[in-house]
Amino acid sequence: MSEWKARRFWKTVDLREAEGGVEILLDDRQLLTPGKHRLILPTEALAQAVAAEWEAQQGIIDPWTMPLTRAVNSAVEKVAPQMGAVAAMLAEYGGTDLLCYRATEPEVLIARQAKDWDPLIDWAATQLRAPLRITHGVIPIDQDPIALDRLRAQIDALDLYGLTALHDLVTIPGSLVLGLAVVAGRIDGAEAHRLSRIDEDFQIERWGADDEAREAAEGRRLSIGWAERLWTLSRRG
Repeated sequence: MSEWKARRFWKTVDLREAEGGVEILLDDRQLLTPGKHRLILPTEALAQAVAAEWEAQQGIIDPWTMPLTRAVNSAVEKVAPQMGAVAAMLAEYGGTDLLCYRATEPEVLIARQAKDWDPLIDWAATQLRAPLRITHGVIPIDQDPIALDRLRAQIDALDLYGLTALHDLVTIPGSLVLGLAVVAGRIDGAEAHRLSRIDEDFQIERWGADDEAREAAEGRRLSIGWAERLWTLSRRG
């Protein structure tokens, strides 16, 4: 027996103002999350972008072509019930931030990491008042608790959709500093992805890349880009 797949059942996609934001209508039916939660988006820009994903569906609905829809559903169903836990999980990345752990050799890689990562470590120290220690090697180091508290404050200041966006901007590259730099406008998502891959790209230069690794890297790049777009659209009034 073939697997049943949902098909487009609506003719029109519209927006409607609602208390707390904007909702999407499929014909005259309010769009709900898969768990039947009401979906009210904080800005018209985000609602329009999600609505465009639904309008683009023809025949069988393909969720993988709807990254913003998946993100807002995740915000409502997974992040909203546990915002404190999500914030705490992201804050832990500050204590083991990718940018703080440098290579021990060769010198060319050490120099490349310093050139590209030091400006963001300096940015965190000056703009976020969160100086972080740098080490060479993988032995864990302790960071200043005050610095970590200040990084946590940046996370706690975010709303639901900001926290949802930050989740992927931190967990995919493995760096709280990179994620916060994107939401602050210090760098964009493409740069965050590049900076997170300095070690991998160095190894590729020396040994080459296989197709599986290349495909995985492209998936991470796209996911960071969609998280950045969620952040941007959820800020626009």
